[in-house]
Amino acid sequence: MKHNFTVTLILVGVFFVSQILGLFIVSKYVAGVTINPETGEIEKVTYKNLPLEMQRPDVEESQSYLYILGVVLIGTILVLLLVKFQGLRLWKIWFFLSVGLCLTIAFAAFVNQFIAIPLGIVFAVLKIYKPNVFLHNFTEVFVYGGLAAIFVPIMNIFAIIVLLILISIYDVIAVWQTKHMITMAKFQTASKVFPGLSIPYAARPQAKYDGKKVGEESAAPAKKKTKRESKNAILGGGDIGFPLIFAGVIMKTTPFMKVLIIPAVVSVALFLLLYFAEKDKFYPAMPFLSAGCFIGYGLMLLL
Repeated sequence: MKHNFTVTLILVGVFFVSQILGLFIVSKYVAGVTINPETGEIEKVTYKNLPLEMQRPDVEESQSYLYILGVVLIGTILVLLLVKFQGLRLWKIWFFLSVGLCLTIAFAAFVNQFIAIPLGIVFAVLKIYKPNVFLHNFTEVFVYGGLAAIFVPIMNIFAIIVLLILISIYDVIAVWQTKHMITMAKFQTASKVFPGLSIPYAARPQAKYDGKKVGEESAAPAKKKTKRESKNAILGGGDIGFPLIFAGVIMKTTPFMKVLIIPAVVSVALFLLLYFAEKDKFYPAMPFLSAGCFIGYGLMLLL
């Protein structure tokens, strides 16, 4: 098991909450639904504007995966440049703008946009300059709902399926081949500005022995000391955002309660990955989470 059982359950639990809350945020941006009078099925969903009339990307739904994949690749290159040149200040500015934007969109699903904007700014500032485990994970739970509210309306089922497949392949290459995903994760974690869930915990104590070597005349009795190593159970932002966007796109044609099968199955997939993973090894999560998305979607269609 990659982490202890309790930490694993907490990480999976927070992940599941982020998926449910994210779907609820997306649903709050639905402006109208067109239903086919003959079949009773949902034909079209229209969405409300984002706060301050921010515009979603103007792309064709069936080709939207190319736009998002391009954004991911460009973002990766920029982060690697920041890692190379130790651009910590630029990284924090970028992170502040991204988090502030997504939190504003998420909060605007519940309160007036002119309240959501200062709330998003305040939480983004605190997240960077006054970080703690509760604030970090609280904001992360909302961030991906805001992100999904941007991208779900511009995608269809074909686009999100293709995107998950491509992102899963990219994740495998980035973690096991080029390993640049590990480099980015270490840089972001060290900077204490990490996009994703982070659960710190104390690992099993390691034994150390003091005293002189056995056999010496004046050797004092050996004393055993223990030291608890501090670790973090982390889950990257993409591993939270992409399954949420998948479920959000499916929700365009499926009732909210039925769609919940998908995040439930994806959470089980995440638990199994963490349970069977080895300690101190890095794994690409997206292939497993994507499989959970597809299995969950298949089970939903059978019901």
